[in-house]
Amino acid sequence: MTKKTTFLALLSALLMWLAWPPHTWLAPLLFIGLVPLFIALKQVITTSDKKTGKKVFLTAGLTFLVWNTASIYWVFNSINAVNSGFTGAIISLLVSLIPYGLGAFLMTSALWLYYRFSTYTNNKIIAYVALIAFYISLEYLHQTWDLAFPWMTLGNGFAGLHQAIQWYEFTGVYGGSLWILLSNIIAFEAYLQLKTQKKYLLTGIWVLLLALPIGYSIYRYQNYIEKNVPVNVVAVQPNIDPYEKYGSTSAYEQLRVLTHLSDSVGQTNTEYFIWPETAIPNYADEERIRSNNDFIAAQQFLSKYKNGTLITGIESVRYYNDKRTLSAKVNPNGGYYDNYNAAVQIENSANVAFYHKSKLVPGVEKMPFPKVFSFLGPVFEKLGGSVSGWGWQDEPGVFYAYSGIGAAPVICYESIWGDWVAGSVKQGAQFIAIITNDGWWGNTSGKDQHFLYAKLRSIETRRYVVRSANTGISGFLNQRGDVVQQSKWWTRTALKADINLNDELTFYVRNGDYIAKISVALALLAAVFLLLKKWFLK
Repeated sequence: MTKKTTFLALLSALLMWLAWPPHTWLAPLLFIGLVPLFIALKQVITTSDKKTGKKVFLTAGLTFLVWNTASIYWVFNSINAVNSGFTGAIISLLVSLIPYGLGAFLMTSALWLYYRFSTYTNNKIIAYVALIAFYISLEYLHQTWDLAFPWMTLGNGFAGLHQAIQWYEFTGVYGGSLWILLSNIIAFEAYLQLKTQKKYLLTGIWVLLLALPIGYSIYRYQNYIEKNVPVNVVAVQPNIDPYEKYGSTSAYEQLRVLTHLSDSVGQTNTEYFIWPETAIPNYADEERIRSNNDFIAAQQFLSKYKNGTLITGIESVRYYNDKRTLSAKVNPNGGYYDNYNAAVQIENSANVAFYHKSKLVPGVEKMPFPKVFSFLGPVFEKLGGSVSGWGWQDEPGVFYAYSGIGAAPVICYESIWGDWVAGSVKQGAQFIAIITNDGWWGNTSGKDQHFLYAKLRSIETRRYVVRSANTGISGFLNQRGDVVQQSKWWTRTALKADINLNDELTFYVRNGDYIAKISVALALLAAVFLLLKKWFLK
């Protein structure tokens, strides 16, 4: 790498970081953020006489590693918070490779595959189609496999500038990824044609590529009208230090804080109270939940509200006689058990419903590829852990209240999975309840990014989002992605609002991540082409 290519690679990393949430008004830099990198790669490819592929990989890798690390540096806070001791240190080291190293590696691999593909074809358009397919398909991989961490999916970058992406109701965030990649490719081609008349055509195409979606989005934003189906909802932010949540602050005291805050804003017509992730921290036996003291206290609180329903985070457990699930662990008293980071719906009736967090943090809440590493189970159990970690469920869930209202329970970082949340909406959810504990990250941009990403779910599904976070940021977002109310960080409070329900399904909800799936198909074709060229058509 020369000084010039290094500078250009770092310039791209800087532009992409400046454009990334929570830097809302700098988001348009995403349209040109990768151009310096493309210029650097062009120089590497045209001037190198050997080891070109390695230089391409190192140049792109520098951009993506610096950009990823600068944007999600806060991940270290949460990793260190949940792991301790020697085993915890090893886990922390491995987990840190997922958001920083592994995410950057996949992005870099897309550029390297594009370089390899372009050496076998003189058709620039086909090569760029392959680039887009490789990039988006690897983004999709980072959403679907056991090492998933789709925080840095390109389309997430416009979360703060939601007025410009109302069309995500048709495409989801992968439409945004496609848009950003196309914009950078055309801007790069315009740069290459600066000394020719073709630059005017390419500049015109680039302007239209940006103006048409933004113009439609602004029109849609200004003319979108919600159905008037109001429901009064309370979101509680207890602001309990996560480091004290399992220590000096008892479960009884935490429950007292939650009920007091709820009563402070609750009305006779309040239909929902939303409490944050693990608001009830004691492991509750799901089969005996109705005799659980915390459950009884929560239901007694709810009795003051005739039509009230409570959705709260809870740590729960299920016991089995045999190993029924992949995540089940050996019970020292005999049999097996699963423990869950869960949500529970409590009503003024005998009805109780559980939802188990499914998108678990790799290495922290779930060992990646548990079938592969199942042979390590006895070792991890002796160390006080488990290969399987938390239990989970395989499908999205919906909580149906006695009134017939459907709510999508979404726990913590599940809220960055558009298709998962859309699955709950497709099953009948009329609003989205995000419960989370972002306190592990501290007062960093992590909590702000997480809050802004909720806007994407509002637009994709055209559903109100009610967000209850232990330490912030809690709030309400309407069906256009507007923040109706939000709390301050590290503040004990409760918010209330009348939200509008919606039962209509958007194109995205009905069809999911179709852009990503098409990209996977195209990427596989391109990969087959590469293999054929390498092995048989020399």
